[in-house]
Amino acid sequence: MVSKTLSIFIDESGDFGPYESHAPYYLVSMIFHNQQKDIQDNIAAFDSHLHNLGYPNHAIHTGPLIRRESVYINNFIEERKQLFNALFHFARRLDFQYACVKIKKSECPDVISMTSRVSKAIADILRENEVYLNSFENIIVYYDNGQIELTKILSSVFHTLYTHLEFRKVQPVDYKLFQVADLICTMELLAEKAEKNDFTRSEKDFFDNVRNFKKNYLKHIRKKMLQ
Repeated sequence: MVSKTLSIFIDESGDFGPYESHAPYYLVSMIFHNQQKDIQDNIAAFDSHLHNLGYPNHAIHTGPLIRRESVYINNFIEERKQLFNALFHFARRLDFQYACVKIKKSECPDVISMTSRVSKAIADILRENEVYLNSFENIIVYYDNGQIELTKILSSVFHTLYTHLEFRKVQPVDYKLFQVADLICTMELLAEKAEKNDFTRSEKDFFDNVRNFKKNYLKHIRKKMLQ
């Protein structure tokens, strides 16, 4: 009999550096996927779509995509919207749940307090959902080890709470659910900005306005939030 395994894909937005007004939050997204829920057909369709758009073997990074940065600097907005919508609708069709930690950096005067706040927030989410998590024989945590501070936090928190645990380092291009974790970070950061009506010019250009972002995107993705 195949053991029941939970995959947890983790990504972050922001860093452990000092507070800056243009980047007031640190976010950690966690995608929970029961491996018994087959998503291979979804992945194949997504890969085919990306290939048709001219982006085979490409890992979509939604923040730079919206801001027209990095590899997307020469892309017109129509092309960037096509890529964003490809990932967004891929995520909408998948059977997963997510949780997102949001830390106000203005409340963390140093790295020690930041580490403490992030650790507690992740641990609280795991404890609140321990019945669900303990229903799996195996838990595999996927992270790209992008930030040494978060790598240490994840190792400490998860190993404290669980023994049936494995960590795997990922390359974003190889794992579509890791790209979904990146999408969730971006969506939840935009949700905070939307509440303050604080979209940048590039975000307004991309989503038209806050109302459309909430109605056409955030509302749908929030249905997958871990209850």
